[in-house]
Amino acid sequence: MNEWIGIDHLFELSQTEMIAAFFTPLAIFAVFFALQVILPGKWVPGYVINPETGEPRKYRLNGILVFVIAVIVWAFEATGMPRDWFYRSTLYAVAGGTLFSIIFTALAVFTQPKKGNRSLVADLWLGRAQELSFFKSRFDVKMYFYVVGGIMLSLNALSGAAWHYDRFGADANPGVFLYAAFFTFYIFDYFIFERVQLYTYDLMHEKVGFKLFWGGLIIYGWLYILPLWGMAAHPDPGFSPAWTYVWLIGTGALFLFGWSISRGGNLQKYTFKRWPDRKFLGLIEPQYIQAGDRKILCSGFWGAARHFNYLGEGFLALSVALSFGYFDNPWAWTYFVFIVTLFTIRQVEDEVHCAEKYGPEKWAEYRARVKYRIMPGVW
Repeated sequence: MNEWIGIDHLFELSQTEMIAAFFTPLAIFAVFFALQVILPGKWVPGYVINPETGEPRKYRLNGILVFVIAVIVWAFEATGMPRDWFYRSTLYAVAGGTLFSIIFTALAVFTQPKKGNRSLVADLWLGRAQELSFFKSRFDVKMYFYVVGGIMLSLNALSGAAWHYDRFGADANPGVFLYAAFFTFYIFDYFIFERVQLYTYDLMHEKVGFKLFWGGLIIYGWLYILPLWGMAAHPDPGFSPAWTYVWLIGTGALFLFGWSISRGGNLQKYTFKRWPDRKFLGLIEPQYIQAGDRKILCSGFWGAARHFNYLGEGFLALSVALSFGYFDNPWAWTYFVFIVTLFTIRQVEDEVHCAEKYGPEKWAEYRARVKYRIMPGVW
């Protein structure tokens, strides 16, 4: 069965290795916790208001430093762990990480007072606390999710590329290395603009439950590389030199196109929230609809579609599917299907939330002005 679906190589661990793989996420959680607390960081205000002070909450950010150190340690095998370990241990690590996420969720939920009449299942899934921070806010749980999840996404992708090269050598698929480069760039870019994350939906509205624990740590960190589970086991697809250039350059260009939409949209919104009257990139005049003491941005990226940044994520996911060169292999498309499904659902939730946040009349005015949800001219 495993051979038929193309992941039999992920079960080739000894019993000792299986146990080590199961506990690998716990070790990673502990190491990254220590790095975040110990390493120097920069204190910056976010968008969320601290109810105790009435001022924006302050966050201590050092993700880029943790990322660089983690990649260097992995690349030089400084801990004695082989570079392909994260990839080979993936299935058992997901199982262990899921169990540890359940345990941490229970601690996060049951240590907080129950509010309202929501069921225990809903409390465990969605959480009770809006924020969880420790050591005088030196350590923030939500930002920790992004540090662990983001860095492990990159390391898992790089680990898969290392395993692939060890297996195929000169017959390796350059698309696998391109795939690993995509996600490493994606995460590096995220940490360069880490402060932008303080103005996103998760920080502002999500509570700390299993949805965030498992989503931020395991789905983001380990399961985003789902295409690589099957695709790393395939060699170079054998295209002609001319078609290889078209395939790799075209896929890279598509990735950068999607990244520019996603990063540009998020950065424009961040700029608007911090400096409402500043032109984005010195070019795009901010236009908005006044909704009480709030403003709905409706120019630039946000004048093209109401959730235009999701389109960028879709193009990124499409470039991932195409990067392997096996266009008819279902494994290559798993991430694309996941992302399209995720953001199709999320944009519906966003619409409901924004109608509550800005008021149904003002949101209807924005919808009339910006007619398309994600893809201009189509939907």
